[in-house]
Amino acid sequence: MATAPSAKSNGPESTKDSAVTTIPPSIPPPRKVALVTGITGQDGSYLTELLLSKGYDVHGLIRRSSNFNTARLDHLYVDPHISSKARMKLHYADLSDASSLRRWVDSILPDEVYNLAAQSHVAVSFEIPDYTADVVGTGSLRLLEAVRLAPKSIRYYQAGSSEMFGSTPPPQSESTPFHPRSPYAAAKVAAHWYTVNYREAYDLFACNGILFNHESPRRGENFVTRKITRAVGRIKVGLQTKLFLGNLSAARDWGFAGDYVEAMWLMLQQDKPGDYVVATEESHTVEEFLYAAFGYAGLDWKDHVEIDKKYFRPTEVDSLKGDSTKARRELKWKPKVGFQDLVKMMVDHDLELAKKEKVLVDAGYRDSQQQP
Repeated sequence: MATAPSAKSNGPESTKDSAVTTIPPSIPPPRKVALVTGITGQDGSYLTELLLSKGYDVHGLIRRSSNFNTARLDHLYVDPHISSKARMKLHYADLSDASSLRRWVDSILPDEVYNLAAQSHVAVSFEIPDYTADVVGTGSLRLLEAVRLAPKSIRYYQAGSSEMFGSTPPPQSESTPFHPRSPYAAAKVAAHWYTVNYREAYDLFACNGILFNHESPRRGENFVTRKITRAVGRIKVGLQTKLFLGNLSAARDWGFAGDYVEAMWLMLQQDKPGDYVVATEESHTVEEFLYAAFGYAGLDWKDHVEIDKKYFRPTEVDSLKGDSTKARRELKWKPKVGFQDLVKMMVDHDLELAKKEKVLVDAGYRDSQQQP
């Protein structure tokens, strides 16, 4: 009677089993690489969090400063000497220096570039218009040229602004004409059309994100929303009594910055490049923001707010309200955080910050009279 082959047999079955067991493990695909300008800002920090969560390696370009300005990234930072864990790296460069942009694009060879860097304060742009135009407008052109000349295909995102619409009545969509009302807005319009031109002239995968106002606890303290919530916290704990503001009737479409960076990323994942308005499609005045923020803390804003004419701009933008139909349809994007929740998030953060500040004041480490 014939017997089955032993375990040590060289028959066909054992040969087949041996071949299966010797297949090497599959090699995971390389991580995507993103280059982010303006990485130390509000949007840059939220975008970096998102990209890292999706498995990217992230490189950020930062300006040299005598003071560290990386506080928004501290929770993400890993010393680059720990190469296996340091998936975010920072490099010195400037949008006013074409050579630094070209050098880093060529050496990093990213899959995606997000241009978020700017002199982004509208009122300040009236004080330093030349610098604003150079960095915001021409700076984007320098970066686009570096991307165009790179030895690989790179997808490019340009951060636009609802300020580009200016005096054009709401609601504003991708087809709404621009009518900028500040040097900042005019420079952003230039950056927008540079991006469109490079897309059409060189077949570059380049997208414009026309983002309406987006806020968070990481917003700079000289922007009106954060100025309000910081004051609410300080007034609540007794460190401040007055808040000076300008135009309270200006209306804006305010959303959460953490939601908006997802839309940036989604734009560069599409089959074809395009331009997208990103907005909540709700508009609120500065006065409404005051009412919500002070009311949430149990305060009456009218007891603390005074109007100072120096905060009025030479040309005001009365009302901005976005129509984000295209983004919702094509990107499948929609905001998750509503206006009231955004205000509460910011006030909660700044109340805790004010309590910590009061400890320093009470201990004599800080002057309590720095604010009125």
